[in-house]
Amino acid sequence: MSSDTPTIVLVGHGMVGQRFLEALAERGLTATHRVVVLCEEPRPAYDRVALTSYFSGKTPEDLSMTDMDFIETHGIELFVGDPAESVDRESRKVTARSGQVFDYDVLVLATGSYPFVPPVPNKDAEGCFVYRTIEDLLAIEEYAKSRAQVGAVVGGGLLGLEAAGALKGLGLTSHIVEFAPRLMPVQVDEGGGAALLRTIEEMGLSVHTGVGTQEVVVGEDGAVTGMKLSDGSELATDMVVFSAGVRPRDQLARDCGLTVGERGGITVDEQCRTVSDPHVFAIGECALASDGRVYGLVAPGYEQAETAAATIAADETEQLSFTGADLSTKLKLLGVDVASFGDAHGATADCLDVVYADSRSGVYKKLVIGRDGELLGGILVGDAEAYGTLKAFTGSVPPVSPESLVLPAGAGESVQLGPTALPDDAIICSCNNVRKGTIRAAVTDHQCTTVPEVKKCTKAGTTCGSCVKVLGQLVNAELEASGVEVDKGLCGCFSQTREELYEIVLALRINTYQQLLDRYGREDARGGDGCETCKPAVGSIIASLAPTIGASGYVLEGEQASLQDSNDHFLANLQKNGSYSVVPRIPGGEITPEGLIVIGEIARDFGLYTKITGGQRIDMFGARVEQLPLIWMRLVDAGFESGHAYGKALRTVKSCVGSTWCRYGVQDSVRMAIDLELRYRGLRSPHKLKSAVSGCQRECAEAQSKDFGVIATANGWNLYVGGNGGATPRHADLLAQDLSDAELVRLIDRFLMFYIRTADRLERTSTWLERIPGGLDHVRDVVVEDSLGICEELESLMADHVANYADEWATTINNPEKLARFVSFVNAPDTPDPVVGFVPERDQIKPDLPLLSIGMRPAEEVLEGSAQR
Repeated sequence: MSSDTPTIVLVGHGMVGQRFLEALAERGLTATHRVVVLCEEPRPAYDRVALTSYFSGKTPEDLSMTDMDFIETHGIELFVGDPAESVDRESRKVTARSGQVFDYDVLVLATGSYPFVPPVPNKDAEGCFVYRTIEDLLAIEEYAKSRAQVGAVVGGGLLGLEAAGALKGLGLTSHIVEFAPRLMPVQVDEGGGAALLRTIEEMGLSVHTGVGTQEVVVGEDGAVTGMKLSDGSELATDMVVFSAGVRPRDQLARDCGLTVGERGGITVDEQCRTVSDPHVFAIGECALASDGRVYGLVAPGYEQAETAAATIAADETEQLSFTGADLSTKLKLLGVDVASFGDAHGATADCLDVVYADSRSGVYKKLVIGRDGELLGGILVGDAEAYGTLKAFTGSVPPVSPESLVLPAGAGESVQLGPTALPDDAIICSCNNVRKGTIRAAVTDHQCTTVPEVKKCTKAGTTCGSCVKVLGQLVNAELEASGVEVDKGLCGCFSQTREELYEIVLALRINTYQQLLDRYGREDARGGDGCETCKPAVGSIIASLAPTIGASGYVLEGEQASLQDSNDHFLANLQKNGSYSVVPRIPGGEITPEGLIVIGEIARDFGLYTKITGGQRIDMFGARVEQLPLIWMRLVDAGFESGHAYGKALRTVKSCVGSTWCRYGVQDSVRMAIDLELRYRGLRSPHKLKSAVSGCQRECAEAQSKDFGVIATANGWNLYVGGNGGATPRHADLLAQDLSDAELVRLIDRFLMFYIRTADRLERTSTWLERIPGGLDHVRDVVVEDSLGICEELESLMADHVANYADEWATTINNPEKLARFVSFVNAPDTPDPVVGFVPERDQIKPDLPLLSIGMRPAEEVLEGSAQR
C-alpha cells in the first residue's frame, strides 16, 4: 500500500519471527523494504526452547536471540510491548495497541501459541500459573519463594516435566499430573514412558498418570491449597502450574476474516501464504500448514520462515515450499535423555520393533524396522548418544543389523556407526534443515576447518545443539578425506594431545620432562630441549600429578624451574614496566584487621601501589625482583601464603557474607569459600581457575561467572561449572543441586581432576565444556554418575594434592639457593634495574612508561621503587 518503499509488517517476534527477519536480510529485502515488527512481550525474541535454563542460572539477557546491532544495521523498526490489535485487510493497515497504524504491502503473522488451561473451577486462582514466557517464570519463582512449599504441574509432556524440574530446583516438593497413561505420550511409547517414570520418581518427584484435574481447591483467602483429581483423590499443593499443551494463537486472524482450521490455526498454502489473502502470510505455531497440521516445534517454524521470505523475495532461483516437517526431537528432561524420530510409534503397516530395555539403569531403546529392513523410526530413553546417526539413517537400510544399533557398547554385537556412513542427503541438523552434504561442502568449498566456522557457514548446530558432536566428527572426517592431515599433537615436539600426555605421565609415573620427550616425543625432537609450548604444558602436568608420580610439587625445583612460564620463574606477575606484583592469598575474601595492617605496612615500606581486586584480594604492584623475597618474608611471618596470581592454578574463591551476617543468606558461604580455597590452593591446571560461593539465590558473589561456582539453597548447595568472565563471558551450567557439604566437595574434586586430565593446553573450563564430546551431559555422567568408573581415581589424585600441598613462597624464602635467582643482573646482584621507575598519581605510584621508551633519566627525576633495599 505504501507509495514509495514497500512495507513488510511482522506481527510477533519470537524465535520464528527472528528467523524470518534474518531470512529477509539474507535475501536483501531489508535494504529494499521497510520492515516493521510488532512484539507483544516486553522483550525481543529469546530462546523459548531453553526457557527452563533460567532456573539453572541463565538470565533473560542470556536467553535473548536478538542482536540489536542486527536490528539497527538493517533498519528494522522493532516495537516491543506493542502488539497488533486489529488488521484491516481491505485497506491493508495494522493497528497496534499504542494506537500506531501501519500500512503494509505484506503482512506476516507469527503470533505463536498460547497455553491451554483446562476449564476447571478456580483455574485462575492466586497460585495458578502457566509455563510459557520469561514473565511466567519470573512470577513462578517469586511465588515459590514466598508462598509455596509444594507445587503441582498439570501436564506430563516436555514443558510439564521441565516445569516440575524447575519447581524442584526452587526447593518445592513437586507433583506431575498427566491425563494420559504415561509421561510424554506424544514422544514415547509405553516402554519408554515406563523407563522415564522410574528415573523421574527416583529423583524425588511424584507422578500421577491416568488422572485429570477436576478442580483447583482454594482457601478462604482465595489462594491455592490443593487439587481434586478425576479418580476421587485429592492432592495438597500450594501452587499449580498448567502445562497441558498449547493452542494456535489465531484470534487476530479470525477477527479480520482469515480462514482458520476447525481446531485452530491460520490456514496457509505450501508457500505459507494464507488461503484467504495473498498479501498475508502465517508462520510458526499459529499456522495450519498445507498438510493439515499445526507444528509446535521450532525447526518446522524456521523452515516456514525461510519459505515465506523466499516467496516474498520472488526469487525464481529459490522456490521453496513447506509441505510438512520432521518431528524428531532430542531432549534433556530432568537430566534424562529422551529422543524420538521418524515413525516412533510404529504406525507403518507390517513394521517390526527391535527393543533393548534395562530397567535398572533406566535405559530403553526401540527401533521401528520396515519389512525390507528400512529404519522407520525409534525411541531412545536414558541413552540418546546414537540419536544423530540413527535419525540420519531413517528412511534407509542401515549397513548393519538393527539389533547391533540398540545394544550398549560391550554387549553382544553392538556397533557404533560413525557419521561417514551417512548419505549426503541425511539431515544432520533438523532445527535448520542442514544436510551432511552441505556440511561437507562447507569444508571442501568454503574452506571451513573448525566447527565454529561450519556453524557460521551453515547454521548447523546453532539452535538446540544436539548435532554438534556429529558435526565435529564430520568436519574432521572431511578434512582427513580431503588429504588435510589433522595433526592433533600438542606441538612440534609431541604428536600426542595434552590429554594423552597426561595419561602417559600418570600411567607410567614419568616425572621429568626430558624423560617424556626422549621416550614419547616426535622422532626429530627426542634428545632436544623442547619448545616454549610443550615445556610449560608438561611442567603443569607433572606439577598437578607430583605427589602421585613421585615428583616434586615445588615449581622451582630442579628441571621444573626451567619449564615454567615467565611469571612462575619469580613466583610473581611481571608488569608492563618490568616490576612485579605481590598477591597474598586471602581465602574467601575474609581478612582480620591485623592482616590488613600488615599488608598496609608492607605496601608503605616498599612504596607499592595497592588495589582491591574483583577477586576479593589486595594486590600490591611495583615490586622490584630483588624485593620479592624481602616482601614475602614479612608476609609469610604474618601467616600469609602465595595467592598464585602468577600461575595456571586456583586464584580465588570469593564469597558474600552469607547467613552469618546477611538476612537473605541461607548457608554459611564464607566458611564454604574458605574451605574450598584452602583445599584447592596451589592446584596446577591447564589454565587459571576461579571460583565463588553465594549464600543465596541473589548471587552477590557472581558464582555463575566462575570455573566452578556454588550457590546456597535451603537444602544445601547448587554446583555450577564452566563459567567465565572476561572478553568472552559465559554463564556456568548447573551440574548438580541440593548437595551436602561432603557431596559438594566430592563433586568439585572429581570435576577439577577430570578437567585437568582432559583439557587442552591453556583451555579454560568454559571452552573445554563446549569442546569436549557430549559437553555438560558427558561431564555430568562422568563426575556425578561415574560412567567411566574413574571417580575413585580422581578423588585419590585430589587427596594426594591436598595432603602434599606446600606454600611455594614459604619454601622459597627458606632456601638460600633459590633466593639467589631473585636479581635483575646475575653478574651484579646488588644492582637494581635502572629502567624500572615510577611517577606519582593519586597519592600512589604508577609505572613511568616514558622512561621505557626514551631510556634512563637522572635518578633524581624518578621515584625510587621502594623506601627499602
